[in-house]
Amino acid sequence: MIYTVQKLAELAGVSKRTLRYYDQIDLLRPAEINASGYRIYTEKEVDLLQQILFYRELDVDLDTIKSIIHSPGFDRKKALEEHRDSLLKEQERIRMLLGNIEKSIHAMERKIQMTDNEKFTGFKEKKIAENEAMYGEEIREAYGEQTVEATNQKFRGLSEEQYKKMQEVERCLVEKLNRAMQQGDPAGQEAMRVAELHREWLAFTWLDYSKEAHAGLAEMYVQDDRFTAYYEDKAGKGAAHFLRDCIEHYTKI
Repeated sequence: MIYTVQKLAELAGVSKRTLRYYDQIDLLRPAEINASGYRIYTEKEVDLLQQILFYRELDVDLDTIKSIIHSPGFDRKKALEEHRDSLLKEQERIRMLLGNIEKSIHAMERKIQMTDNEKFTGFKEKKIAENEAMYGEEIREAYGEQTVEATNQKFRGLSEEQYKKMQEVERCLVEKLNRAMQQGDPAGQEAMRVAELHREWLAFTWLDYSKEAHAGLAEMYVQDDRFTAYYEDKAGKGAAHFLRDCIEHYTKI
């Protein structure tokens, strides 16, 4: 079956302007433009649009989607399976959040005291899901499936007090990192405090600590653009590299 811009827009629930923009940026080109100047789309373009919309639902940016679906090795079946897995995880996260809300309402109505873990279950699952989506493949390759699952389980078990403390340690880490970067010495006293705070932050989820694993994680911060961007967003340009250098000196002591 073939579609014009208007018919495809109606079918997919997007605007005609969106389809024209996708054509303009070479994300979704029509199969042809007929003699009347109409864009014509076939089943192949319909399938690609489905993939694009799936990725958009997962908040993947258009440039990344373009590089994925137009790569020579793009596997539509595998992509659909990955979409399914991501949506199932999101479904489970929403289920847990709804359950948390229902428990909270029930506790208020019955004057029943919820445990700290019950109060924060949904929020923890959201954080785990976000980390899985962003870094799951990389951290599993680096540390193994069993270690990552054990880490997630430890995070799930944090009490409200521990959870707040973890957030406070991270806030303090960023503050100290800013100060140490201004001093410019990754081996200085302030920098060593940064590395110590980073170790303290890791302790909330890591089962065991080793200098080798600590240094390896810090190296990942500069090898992976997503980790680099995370710290640069928090502490400024060069933050990930400076933090890596701090930890490198710290783990050699």
